[in-house]
Formats: sequence, C-alpha cells, structure tokens
Amino acid sequence: MGLFGLFGRRQASDHAESGLIQHVSASTFKQEVLESDLPVLVDFWAPWCAPCRMLAPILEEIAREYQGRLKVVKLNTDENPVTANAYGIQGIPTLILFRRGIARERLVGLMPKQHILAKILPHLPESASEQEDTQQSE
Repeated sequence: MGLFGLFGRRQASDHAESGLIQHVSASTFKQEVLESDLPVLVDFWAPWCAPCRMLAPILEEIAREYQGRLKVVKLNTDENPVTANAYGIQGIPTLILFRRGIARERLVGLMPKQHILAKILPHLPESASEQEDTQQSE
C-alpha cells in the first residue's frame, strides 16, 4: 500500500463526512466559530499535508467523545488564505481553540490525542448541561 493508500483523500474526507466535524470557510468562520455557544477547535489544514491527514482520526475521536461540549471544525488554508493569515497560521496542522470568540489555545504540528486534550479540556464545560447553564447566565 502506497503513501496515498494510507493517507489518501478518501480517508481524510471520511472523517469529515461523519457529521461530527464540519468544514468552515472565510464566509462561515464568524458564525460557526467566533459566535458559537460551544468552544470550537479549529483545524487549519490542507489536503496535501500528510500530518494533517494523520491528525484527522484523532480529531474525529475528540469530536465524538466531547460532543455537546466542543465543536470541531476544519478550515482548508489553501482555499481560505486570508482567514489563515488573520490567525497567523505559518505551519499546518495548526489547532486553535476558540471560546466566546477568543483564541484560547494554539497547538502546532501533529501530536498525540492526550497532548491535545491536556490543552483544551480546561476550557470546556464539565458537561452539556453546564454549557446550557453558562449560556443562560450570560
């Protein structure tokens, strides 16, 4: 099996098509990320980036395990260079965690799931019901 068999487009797109991870663009970034009630983990990536494709299943697991507490989205830096530049993306994959429209954490490069969770969990509500309580009190 060649490199593309292991990390090809089909594998990467399968994860995004599960419904747990959505693709955002410059036109939807404000609504889906900055105005989201949930914290949002944005994956700045490109289809040609092998580490980005290797990160996809890890992000899928995180999206599934923290559904209701965290939204995970992907932004293709090739298709949205202005948005990528606005957030100082110099290398991919880059993950930025936004909460209430503010970038709270930035992680650059391929890294293990536990390292990602160690950085983002302090910013997540304890449960989906806590998220609702926080929204009502704001």
